[in-house]
Amino acid sequence: MVEQSQPVLLVLSGPSGVGKTTVAHRLLEANSNLQRMVTCTTRAPREGEVDGQDYHFVTEDDFLTQIRAGGFLEHAEVYGNRYGTLKSSVQEALAAGRDVLIVNDVQGALTLSAMARQDNALGKALQTLFIVVPNVTELRARLEERAADEADTIEDRLAIAEAEMQQQGQFDHVIVSSTREADFERAQTIYLNAKAA
Repeated sequence: MVEQSQPVLLVLSGPSGVGKTTVAHRLLEANSNLQRMVTCTTRAPREGEVDGQDYHFVTEDDFLTQIRAGGFLEHAEVYGNRYGTLKSSVQEALAAGRDVLIVNDVQGALTLSAMARQDNALGKALQTLFIVVPNVTELRARLEERAADEADTIEDRLAIAEAEMQQQGQFDHVIVSSTREADFERAQTIYLNAKAA
């Protein structure tokens, strides 16, 4: 009988605009056993987003009920909306032998990491990965190129990003972003090494 490898709980984080979503999509395309964990949010769906696929869109009341019940591995308020990762969803996927990918803001990733390390199975599975750009000038260029935010929102994101970049030492792995392909290849290597460990 072949011994099954330890499932991996890969938490991908970094400041807004560094390319987390692109790396996540590439990882999911390249690895059939890797499952993206769908998080809950109180924000309204953006055009094209599907409930249960992009996020679980929930009411403020439902979200608060889950907080009181201890149902989240992490939850945070970001830009006026609540986001959270259901503990039961992560535990069920890992117990079934699936690897789990969670893409999270820095605050949420650090909270999740601290909570996961208190649980034996989650702690063993956990690998945290931080993507960072070489400097704030590069991040500003990426945010402006993305053209998803107003100028004042970009300034807010840059101010938050400077503080977030100071947290990179709290992650297991750090990728200094260069090209999309290089970022993906480095993330893929980290994931495969974690599976082989």
